[in-house]
Amino acid sequence: MKLSINKSRSLWWAISAALIIPGIISMVISWQNPDIRAPLRPSLDFVGGTRLQLELDCTQPGNCDQPIDINVVREVARTEGLGDSSIQIVTDRETGAETGILIRAKNLEREQRVNLQAALSEKIGTFDEQRNQIDTVGPTLGRELFTSGLIALIVSFAGIVIYLTFRFQLDYAVFAIVAIFHDVLVTVGIFSIFGLVLGTEVDSLFIVALLTITGFSVNDTVVIYDRIRETIKNNPHRPIAEIVDDAVNQTLGRSINTTLTTMLSLFAIFFFGGETLKNFALALIIGFTAGAYSSIFIASTLLSWWRETTGKSVVESTEAMDTSTSSQDS
Repeated sequence: MKLSINKSRSLWWAISAALIIPGIISMVISWQNPDIRAPLRPSLDFVGGTRLQLELDCTQPGNCDQPIDINVVREVARTEGLGDSSIQIVTDRETGAETGILIRAKNLEREQRVNLQAALSEKIGTFDEQRNQIDTVGPTLGRELFTSGLIALIVSFAGIVIYLTFRFQLDYAVFAIVAIFHDVLVTVGIFSIFGLVLGTEVDSLFIVALLTITGFSVNDTVVIYDRIRETIKNNPHRPIAEIVDDAVNQTLGRSINTTLTTMLSLFAIFFFGGETLKNFALALIIGFTAGAYSSIFIASTLLSWWRETTGKSVVESTEAMDTSTSSQDS
């Protein structure tokens, strides 16, 4: 079966818009949320501070009979001078009971942590010292991680534009970058929604995931673009829409097989890997899926639309004919 992707390119663009727009709205809401103040819910890696995760000791009779009331936790935090802290209730993965508290606050001294835990124990119950977790990251390190990650993304985008401009042409490079932005926006938007709904935080591994997604996406796009360029040279009289459709169909099997085989490893990491790798694997799963979609349905159809609109395909065809004629004369 042959796909005619250019006939339905408005549909493909509408699907992308339906994925991206809710994510953008979620990022705006997150930015205005006093508990987040950013497009994504940042972890301590980026903002610095102290993270306390306290788990009730359910081996003691009656200690876990009632779920933790988040309003009580907030009241205790305000009493201890930590009213601006981010507070979440944590569900036990084994029992499904709400027996944990996750508090992210400014840098706390040991005495402040002890006083907070003691005040919470009086109101809620005894905590299991073996399961409690405390992490502290300085604000300077957090800013450095965020800045270095952002610079890495910008440099990668610039490198991709330069490489594709020299290997292909400027319009190829522009639409490849559009496809990459598409993949990044889809991934970031979904994680922003997760941050609002599920309290999912992004850490430094999320930046690594975004960089990996850009590499995967542009690799898939280059394969299709290379086939488009070869077909234009060999068939200069054909309409650009037909050339793009043929190029996509010729590379479709490779794109699907590459994505599926990569997904097997990512799903294994997501389901059987450690807790710290779950969000990393999830980001790659979302980004790689978006990357395969954008390479086939976004980057290629945008190139076709642009060349139909500007008439550039005719110019390129004429150049190809002139080159062919010159080689025959020589």
